[in-house]
Amino acid sequence: MPLYIPQNYRPTLVPEMTEQAIKLLKDSFQQRFSQALNLRRVTAPLFVLSDTGVNDDLSGVEEPVSFSIPAMNGRKAEIVHSLAKWKRIKLGEYGIHAGWGLYTDMNAIRTGEDLDNIHSLYVDQWDWERTIDREDRNIRFLKKIVDDIFLVLKETEWLIYKTYHHIAPVLPDKITYIHSEELLAMYPDLSPKERENKITEKYKAVFIIGIGKKLSNGEQHDGRAPDYDDWITPNEDGYFGLNGDILLWNPTLQSAFEVSSMGIRVDGASLKKQLEITGQQNKMKYDFHKKVYEGRLPLSIGGGIGQSRLCMFFLRNAHIGEVHASIWPEDMIKKCAENNIVLK
Repeated sequence: MPLYIPQNYRPTLVPEMTEQAIKLLKDSFQQRFSQALNLRRVTAPLFVLSDTGVNDDLSGVEEPVSFSIPAMNGRKAEIVHSLAKWKRIKLGEYGIHAGWGLYTDMNAIRTGEDLDNIHSLYVDQWDWERTIDREDRNIRFLKKIVDDIFLVLKETEWLIYKTYHHIAPVLPDKITYIHSEELLAMYPDLSPKERENKITEKYKAVFIIGIGKKLSNGEQHDGRAPDYDDWITPNEDGYFGLNGDILLWNPTLQSAFEVSSMGIRVDGASLKKQLEITGQQNKMKYDFHKKVYEGRLPLSIGGGIGQSRLCMFFLRNAHIGEVHASIWPEDMIKKCAENNIVLK
């Protein structure tokens, strides 16, 4: 999206207090989040080998930053986009039972991002994954996990309000669920992002279900790689998909604001079908994909929660560069500075 400058913008906190608030927010959120979902913290890799198929393809078109390793006969490695598949492998290696899981501080570089208020070359998020039973692969269970996450968001917002009284709470009492197909029916003449803005402005917190499969108009609501989220399985609501995005209405940016992409992961059948739909059957050569198809990895649910995104939202910042350091175009730095937005 183009750079958005809020009218008469002033940061809610001075820079040194912002740094203190970021630490408070991150420390509190991950503690409450891990307790709510029964997750233990693990250490994450910054890069993985290129020929393993473990890196996250995001929407399937992004190119990772890569380099060769002389000490390993020139094998290539690549900076992670996220750890969607790596986490599931670790669930199996650690033998984590259903109802329990892991989370990690994930740091990534995504060179293909369009730099704006909410997108940066640098990405930091809490990547998490939890083992589930076969009977948990349904919308009812997905909604339960989303409700648990939303409660932690509410608790975090209240903590910020108690600490900084001028930052008033804005989240609703509960999150609203809607399938991307229902959203298309409501606003057939709007683009997916415009539909997100309409529904999120109305309800303030929304979980949009079913991201990845083509809708009745022949278009995707948004792209998803075929080998982690399950977006093809029919669900009990009469639609397709067991995944989605958490969107909050951002009062500073006056727009829908994605803070998490998550979902129930593919099993063998849905992996095979999604690879066929996207023409990526060649990925079945990778060890990860073989293990999923053959049922040798745990069934799971997982996702990512943007750390800087949450800081932006709860501290009412206008640009992600106010809460983390990255590289920005010179004209963006200048325009932001002219409007009281100081980029790190």
